[in-house]
Amino acid sequence: MFAIPSGARLTAALATLVLAAGALTGCGSDGGDKTPAPAATSAAANAYPVTIAHKYGETVVKAEPQRIVAVGLTDQDAVLALGKVPVATTDWFGGFPGAIGPWATAKLNGAPVPTLLKDTGTGPQVEKIAALKPDLILALYAGLTEKQYQTLSKFAPVIAQPKAYQDYGIPWQEQTLTIGKALGKSAEAGKLVGEVEQKFEKLKADNPEFTGKTAITATPYEGYFVYGSQDARTRTLARLGFSLPTDLDTALGGQFGASISKERTDLLNQSVAVWSVGDVTKDMDKLHADKLYNGLDVVKQGREIAIDETAPYGVAYSFVTVLSLPFLLDRLVPQLKAAVDGDPATKVEQPAS
Repeated sequence: MFAIPSGARLTAALATLVLAAGALTGCGSDGGDKTPAPAATSAAANAYPVTIAHKYGETVVKAEPQRIVAVGLTDQDAVLALGKVPVATTDWFGGFPGAIGPWATAKLNGAPVPTLLKDTGTGPQVEKIAALKPDLILALYAGLTEKQYQTLSKFAPVIAQPKAYQDYGIPWQEQTLTIGKALGKSAEAGKLVGEVEQKFEKLKADNPEFTGKTAITATPYEGYFVYGSQDARTRTLARLGFSLPTDLDTALGGQFGASISKERTDLLNQSVAVWSVGDVTKDMDKLHADKLYNGLDVVKQGREIAIDETAPYGVAYSFVTVLSLPFLLDRLVPQLKAAVDGDPATKVEQPAS
């Protein structure tokens, strides 16, 4: 089971990567790929070929990619952060042209938005992807089956999700570093990760009241759907200093998230409960109509946060990328402060934008 790394250990590792541009080692990686990253002064062309390990083996990227298709639901953000615009992205929440959130639109630099692909539950749109003539297919924040991987590999090198995590469980740090390696920009990727980690460290230091508090994140889907330790939203809370319920993953059956039974409603009774909802007023009213949940201290003491998943902030809460995190943290941290301040009268305000 995944253990969230301590801030100090991860920051030290990233500092080493940025300063020395050493081997790309992901957060919690199984160490399958030890190809040295290029020095910061090397041209991208000198980075190739590179070999990247993943759930279904290894993929060799022979030259700098020019036509990148993002099958992973959030992989486009790291591509954009590293100065390239993918030719196609995969829609997740809807509402954003080309699946490019407001935190990332400036990185288009005037280029057209990518072609938007759909995953209707049967996997990537293979014919549309083939027609785009990609030279690299990214599927890191994804759940490709081996058959889908083999099919897509007929058209271009495919970097599938890593085997060290559950599907859709890759940490944003490793996502960024892996894409950086594939694009011949390992040093740049390490610098980007380090900058966001510094923001986390500062926020954690500025808000010592978070450390030692417990947190849970959930959505009112099929009752109470609770996210586990490998989910990106949960990792964000942990990175800010919050602890997770000790039996969280056991209660969820080892899944990234699962609906809990009424008998485990106690799992929601933490120092703070963060809800991702489609309608803040209606969904929270519905939650509070459940006498069992409404009787918990987390409700009675005003320690809930409701995040509108249809708004950019709510999408950023789920996206969790090197580009979306600064946008997210500027809005999430004030809500967390209000929720855990010990005063039930403190209202948790919604962000202005």
